[in-house]
Amino acid sequence: MKSALRAAVVGAAGRMGQTIIALANSESVEVVSKLDQGDQIASAGADVLIDFSQSDATNAVCEAGLKTNTPLVIGTTGHSVEQRKAIESAAKKLPIVFASNFSVGVNALFWLTEQAARIFGDSFDLEIVEMHHRLKKDAPSGTARTLAEILKRERKIAQLRYGREGMVGERGSSEIGIHAVRGGDVVGEHSVIFAGNGERVELTHRAASRETFARGALRAAHWVIGKEPGLYDMRDVLGLR
Repeated sequence: MKSALRAAVVGAAGRMGQTIIALANSESVEVVSKLDQGDQIASAGADVLIDFSQSDATNAVCEAGLKTNTPLVIGTTGHSVEQRKAIESAAKKLPIVFASNFSVGVNALFWLTEQAARIFGDSFDLEIVEMHHRLKKDAPSGTARTLAEILKRERKIAQLRYGREGMVGERGSSEIGIHAVRGGDVVGEHSVIFAGNGERVELTHRAASRETFARGALRAAHWVIGKEPGLYDMRDVLGLR
């Protein structure tokens, strides 16, 4: 049985923060501190700091972890280059699980996307479509960005096209299309489309509840304890490397 874990939650007032707090006890986690982005972020008294706030809080989250040598679980998305560098720098001294999506199913989608890109090679066009609720602030989603990075790496493609409008000309073979749709209360949907001549393959994940992400984050919080400093993601947590 998993031992009880003391956690500080940053972004406690947000949708994901509230879900994590509601499920914590069932996952053997005691939430000892509930913080919002505007609070002074501190991790004293916690075994792990879980961040689902806004990217503007990244530096403060990393500094809090470094100050008390507390491992981090970061699920916030929409980071700038400088904010990602802050996370990478902190990971030299702390174990950090940094993931765009903590769902087991989505991380299986990452793995399947990697395998499909290897199988299909250069003969299929690549498109990513994601949809989220109307309140989501960043676009495309962090999960869509991760899918794009996987495809870029496997196909050695650097060009990303964020939507299309007007006379854009024929689709180039060296591009990956990314399309963000917003509306309603959609928790999260992601599709990777491999479009070839005479056939099309689509890999799709649809989330019906935020609980799947929250349980994954709490699982990551248990996993990161005692790990060596470094930057990890959910594929490490799930043993999919």
